[in-house]
Amino acid sequence: MAHGTHNALDDPRNENVLIYINGELKPRPEAKISVFDSGYLVGDGVWEGFRLHHGVLVFMDEHLDRLFQGAKTIGMDLKMSREQIREAIWKTLDANDMTDGVHVRLMFTRGIKKTPSQDPRLTVTGPNLVIIAEYKKADPESRNKGVTLFTSTIRRGSPDYLDPRLNCHSKLHEVQALIQAIEAGADEALMLDVNGFVSTCNATNFFMVKGDEVWTSTGQYCMNGITRGKVIEVCHKHGIVCKEKNFSLFDVYGADEAFVTGSFGGLTPVTAIDGRVISESVPGRMVSKLQKLYEQEIDRTVSERSV
Repeated sequence: MAHGTHNALDDPRNENVLIYINGELKPRPEAKISVFDSGYLVGDGVWEGFRLHHGVLVFMDEHLDRLFQGAKTIGMDLKMSREQIREAIWKTLDANDMTDGVHVRLMFTRGIKKTPSQDPRLTVTGPNLVIIAEYKKADPESRNKGVTLFTSTIRRGSPDYLDPRLNCHSKLHEVQALIQAIEAGADEALMLDVNGFVSTCNATNFFMVKGDEVWTSTGQYCMNGITRGKVIEVCHKHGIVCKEKNFSLFDVYGADEAFVTGSFGGLTPVTAIDGRVISESVPGRMVSKLQKLYEQEIDRTVSERSV
């Protein structure tokens, strides 16, 4: 099995989950959408991934903020309010009797096309909404073992042609970066921005530790991950210096620790980059501290929402 930040423990319950498609709930084998769907034809859509933890959709407001920002950016009217989207998610969760240890993937596409085309004017329906809720817990091996990275030649693009902050369905450049990393024998890809500074990974955000400081990119050329934001927030809250700045592979190769962040895996240590060992102890001192602080932030959110 492939090793990486999105490895999940097998759960047989997922074979029988119901999938939400435009208001209807379909058994997994029957969950289908038209080949004329805009997302399938041209990658025209936006999406979010949520975690259900002890009955609470963690950091839901932040995810919805990003969803609506993305939809506005690509000129898509979702035809649903935030509350209606929440209701659709809970309809899916309740139908599957889910309360904990669940990952929810919510996907909007522009709709069904009259014929294969990029032209949004040839869309003949409203947006398609698909919600997939699965029992997914991160495989502890990734957290305990850490991951290795390889710096891809595929760059994170300039915002004047596809803003890297947009959480859209068009992910081919990230797939290309990951393929390069896999072929080089690494778990995932590290990506630079158009100026040659370290930006992000193919599916997670990158952080490095130098002394008592935590560094991450400026955020101009990467997905502004919700977990990334929470790590920055907890650093500031607990007096840990966290800098959003430009830095290069020169700095990364001399890092004391490194880690990546994502809604599914949380904080995952990085052990090596481009064959250079970053940390032999997993997790390192700072990563271990930040893992605990991030988990406390989740617990606090759950406690507040449960009242």
